[in-house]
Amino acid sequence: MTLIDLLAAATPTPTPLDEDTVTPGWVGFVVIFALALVTVFLIIDMTRRVRRVRYREEVREKLAAEEAAPTP
Repeated sequence: MTLIDLLAAATPTPTPLDEDTVTPGWVGFVVIFALALVTVFLIIDMTRRVRRVRYREEVREKLAAEEAAPTP
C-alpha cells in the first residue's frame, strides 16, 4: 500500500448535516448579543473620551491666547 492509499482509508467520509439541528441556539444568541452590546458601549465611551480631549485642547488654546494678549 502506498501512503496515499493509507491516507484515503484513514479519512472519514463527511455525513450531510441537517440544517434544522445545526443552529447556534440560545448560547450563540447570547454571545453575539453581548459582543454587540460591549461594542456599542466601547464606541460611546471612545466618543466621550475624544470629545473630552478636544474640549480640553480648545480651553488650553483660549487660555494661551488670553495670556498672549497684551493687557491695556
